[in-house]
Amino acid sequence: MWSSALLRVRAPPPLSRTTSPADPRGNGQQAREIRPLPGELARNEDESLGNLSPKHARLTIKNVTTSEIASRTGTSPQLSGVLPASSGGTFGRLMRFALANIRRRPERFVLSVLGIALAIAAVTVVRTISASFAITGGDSVTSAIGTHAIWVVPAQGVTYDSAAGALVAEGPPSGITLPDGWTGAEMIAGVWHSPHGQVAVYGVAGTPAGKAILSPRLAGRLGVANGGTLRLGGTAVTVELRGGGPAVTVAPGLARDVVGNTGWWVADEPAVDQGRNDLGRLFGTAVGLPFTQNPAQAPAKSGHGLVYDTTTGSGALSFAQKYASAFSGQVTDSTLGLISVIGLVLGFVIAVSSFLASVQERRREFGIMSSIGLADEVLYFFLVESGVVFVAAWLTGVLGAGVAVWAVLPQLATPVAWAQAAATVAAFLPAMAIVGAIVPVHRLLQQRPVALLAD
Repeated sequence: MWSSALLRVRAPPPLSRTTSPADPRGNGQQAREIRPLPGELARNEDESLGNLSPKHARLTIKNVTTSEIASRTGTSPQLSGVLPASSGGTFGRLMRFALANIRRRPERFVLSVLGIALAIAAVTVVRTISASFAITGGDSVTSAIGTHAIWVVPAQGVTYDSAAGALVAEGPPSGITLPDGWTGAEMIAGVWHSPHGQVAVYGVAGTPAGKAILSPRLAGRLGVANGGTLRLGGTAVTVELRGGGPAVTVAPGLARDVVGNTGWWVADEPAVDQGRNDLGRLFGTAVGLPFTQNPAQAPAKSGHGLVYDTTTGSGALSFAQKYASAFSGQVTDSTLGLISVIGLVLGFVIAVSSFLASVQERRREFGIMSSIGLADEVLYFFLVESGVVFVAAWLTGVLGAGVAVWAVLPQLATPVAWAQAAATVAAFLPAMAIVGAIVPVHRLLQQRPVALLAD
């Protein structure tokens, strides 16, 4: 067999000495090149083979080709069976190394993932609610005021009722008189406590008496069909399915009987003023109320209302988009948003603490790697392991957050909002994974391998 040729030990052969160019160390002397004499190599190998004991069977083959082995042994060895090639490249080896360390300390991996996942879940829940408010806020303001240019809210303001899924007024409409040339109407908006839960009711001028207009989705919730009868506050009305709004639209008088005298005004400018960007100022000055184009501004409680100019003005965003942004900002700027950020920071601290403990346990192992020129691989290894931990925590956190939001706020959460929140949190993962790996390894890489091996 050809394997006998692999066990040959090369004894030191007679040497011939020749001079070479000047010593590269620059000392002016001539360097000497030591080479075995031709013809002595094979004889020394044959003489040394008989002195080899079986316990010397471990060796390393380097730079030996198949043709060379075949010429010595007369066989054609299959080196692939003796020296299996590494697959997967550098990343594959680092990944296997990281997974082996995880299997060695599975409890640490689980605790690290759970700690970070809880923080990610907290942020995802807040971001999901915020994104849901942004989506539903824009839709709700469009359903409430339509395409009217002016929206006059009461001094008590308006609020979004999450159970009803619509905007409702907190106080009576402002006592104003429409200026000359302006068109508009008073609109009732409140909550009806139906047998099927809270439902928003809008009283809109021009709605036929004895008729209720609602969306097919809301009709399904109330258990009525097109042309059927809906008992609204003791009054029977005929159902007409139209549109996709979240509220039941009826005549203003019936709406006032059901939800009380709560609502707002909507108005449109005269034909001569169409296209102007200061409609809020014109209307507010005429009726004696403050005006704004900023939906984040709330009316003064001691006042008589506030005029919102819903035209785009000089901005690129519509009033509904601005309102949705301000609406969602109330969630992220609240105490709930602050708690979620603190939780994310604590989760990051948990990850760094876990990596610090791992570094201390493996100082000798990394000292050996550094001593053979693999110092860079130490950092790459921790980068890969940190990435595995954070990706596992992200998947666990966002899935847990989705389940929690749908269980607690099913009427508010949407898949789109959850996906937006998950993507927002994922944007922070690369930075967290890199910093989480660099912090514990930084001091390790500053030490000499001898210091690491001495511990």
